Amino acid sequence: MRVGVPKEIKNHEYRVGLTPGAVREYVAHGHEVLVETQAGAGITADDAAYEAAGAKILPSAEEVFAAAQMIVKVKEPQPNEWVQLRDDQILFTYLHLAPDPEQAKGLMASGVSAVAYETVTDRAGGLPLLAPMSEVAGRLSIEAAGAALMAYNGGRGVLLGGVPGVAPARVVVLGGGVVGTHAARMAIGLGAEVTIVDRSLPRLRELDELFQGRVRTRYSTMDVIEQEIGAADAVIGAVLIPGASAPKLVTRAMLGGMKRASVLVDVAIDQGGCFETSHATTHADPTYEVDGVIHYCVANMPGAVPLTSSHALNNATLPYGLALADKGIAACDDNPGLMSGLNVRAGKIVNEAVAQSLR
Repeated sequence: MRVGVPKEIKNHEYRVGLTPGAVREYVAHGHEVLVETQAGAGITADDAAYEAAGAKILPSAEEVFAAAQMIVKVKEPQPNEWVQLRDDQILFTYLHLAPDPEQAKGLMASGVSAVAYETVTDRAGGLPLLAPMSEVAGRLSIEAAGAALMAYNGGRGVLLGGVPGVAPARVVVLGGGVVGTHAARMAIGLGAEVTIVDRSLPRLRELDELFQGRVRTRYSTMDVIEQEIGAADAVIGAVLIPGASAPKLVTRAMLGGMKRASVLVDVAIDQGGCFETSHATTHADPTYEVDGVIHYCVANMPGAVPLTSSHALNNATLPYGLALADKGIAACDDNPGLMSGLNVRAGKIVNEAVAQSLR
């Protein structure tokens, strides 16, 4: 199969769909890999590195889209990309269609078979292709919160870890999954006071055991969320419903009970965000203020650390991508996990959670 890797064009997105190491694996499986020139610049992989791995370098994204039978990306296709897709192609990338009906319409109109990283499942029902970027985003969320709390960025001027004699910042993490766990680990490491809020008692027990009492755990109700965000210096939104829009756990009315110049970091923004007042931002202009509360809602947080992120992502996606290249879209019929990842086929949304969110 001819596998194409265009350069990412989303604002401040430096990751790449295939690293040179991954290209070498595809070539070893007998596939031809077409890479747009400078696609790997963000991970310090030049065209020569891709050529050494066996790829053919093409001078433009248009040529990659025109020649490839399968397109491997990182972020969802932008409007000038989805119009280049065809009904004889496979698209393998993050899609996050639930909050993006225009992209959904574009993909359906193209006829492409689109497999979304974020809804591929493993045998245990986990999300193996979302997990590595959730790990990165969870860790970055604390760095983002710390920066946003700086006075010169409009924040409260609170140091996450405090110092002897001065209390540390209070960090509340909404959601105890992969993002929330990694956010809590980073916040604890910096010395912050951390609370994790989740609606699963078994998960809260696991987190209590994991962190050996170094975090507070609370069962998620509206009252608890109001109490916790009211006392927080930073709130990390880390909730996920696979394929579906994120629930709005924090309403605008709740912002009135928060500390002035406290910070909300919405890691769920790719799925529409879990704060009512969230809207997607970019690394170029990451924050905005609503009712005295700073919002950080960058939709591609791991793009800030592309070298780490691209390799972590490729480690996870490689076996699934090779299966698609080896067997075509029929690989989904043979693999229930890949079938869960199939979002668009023959002009229709075929993932039920995504379809429900788009209705």
